[in-house]
Amino acid sequence: MTTAAFRGRDQEHARQPTHSYAMEEDIDVTSHTEGLNGLSHECKPLEEITNGHSNHKPVMNGLIISHNVKDQTNGSAPLRSLPISALKQNGLLQTLAAGGDQPQPAEENVELQKAREEWEALESVQPALTEDSNPTPIISFNEALQYFQTTDLGDLLKNIQPTVRRTGLAAITHFLFGPPRLHRELLEERDLVFAIAQCHVDNSQTVHMRVLQTIYKRLIGSRLDCPRFGAHWENIGFQGTDPATDLRGTGFLGLMHTLYFVMDPETLPLARDIYKLSQHPTQNFPFSVMSINMTRIALQVLREEALSKECNRRQQVVGVLNEFYVATYLHLYQLWKTQQKTIVDSGFVLKEVELFAKKNPKQMLRRLEVFLKERRAGGVPRGTSPDPQAQQPSPSLGAGAGSGQGSKGKEMHFTGVCDLPPDMEGEARLI
Repeated sequence: MTTAAFRGRDQEHARQPTHSYAMEEDIDVTSHTEGLNGLSHECKPLEEITNGHSNHKPVMNGLIISHNVKDQTNGSAPLRSLPISALKQNGLLQTLAAGGDQPQPAEENVELQKAREEWEALESVQPALTEDSNPTPIISFNEALQYFQTTDLGDLLKNIQPTVRRTGLAAITHFLFGPPRLHRELLEERDLVFAIAQCHVDNSQTVHMRVLQTIYKRLIGSRLDCPRFGAHWENIGFQGTDPATDLRGTGFLGLMHTLYFVMDPETLPLARDIYKLSQHPTQNFPFSVMSINMTRIALQVLREEALSKECNRRQQVVGVLNEFYVATYLHLYQLWKTQQKTIVDSGFVLKEVELFAKKNPKQMLRRLEVFLKERRAGGVPRGTSPDPQAQQPSPSLGAGAGSGQGSKGKEMHFTGVCDLPPDMEGEARLI
């Protein structure tokens, strides 16, 4: 046979497969081809896929090439390489690959919608800063006072009334037998106090906003800012969602006194004691609204010049007024706690506190001094139990005014100005 004939037969033999097997259920096709080196390559296609894994074991040159090679990092289960076609039959991967293209069960859609609504509601309930954000820094009383000292308050100073206008016999009697006049060098400081009492809350002023945030944080014990408007202000004793609406009669001075109360290290424990009592189930009262009333009483005592003697002695007005405000709130706190007062008694208690404060300003300041001194010493302040004379109601109030005419177990919520008898209206009331 010629050389050409041999070549033709070899080419025909290379084109035809050597073996071919076919079964009814499982098709197993094995092909042998002759390699360049004269050895055969045996390749078996994918035979079985179980749970997305293939049992395919390729064979080359008569040897089984296994993927169970010990090249794992930590001796864990061996890594298996899978054909891309195997991923299509894995249920979990099918779900991940489907995304939003394939319809989801109705139950999952309902749960997803419910979770989304709850998250959106949560964001609307407390739109405050997170702990990772930078909260508004607290402000000290001196820093806030310095702001007003350097601000032009000329328009407000035109409308102040720093003293009570007296005419006729009342003016002569006051001149002869009344308290001493305030020293001339203290008049500017006194006028500044009354000008602040004419100032309204300005949302565009950073200092104003810092004062509000500081009061809230110090009473609640929070480090985070709170929204400018919202029901959370009622938690510290304002009547509504905006503290500015409760500052009638005292202006920003009402907030300045509360700021002093919560920022002074000596008075802060007392402020928190009063705040705790204001949250009592039956003896509750609006802390901030009551505080504003204490400012109103202190301003009236200053206007009637009952604090002039003490101001002259200390050569300051703001410091004396701050302490007198705290002393007045301490007196009310003692009466309220020991006599089991409730919100229904607020008008009569305020009247009693105001009368005592006007007649005994020096005694009020002295009581506060003793109270703080004993508290620093670690003992129980004697001021916790008020003086019996202070507990006796004023003769003008009647015998039963101070006994709490409402039932002790009846809880009442403050809604506005307390109703007082006609002869007391305009004198003592919750602003």
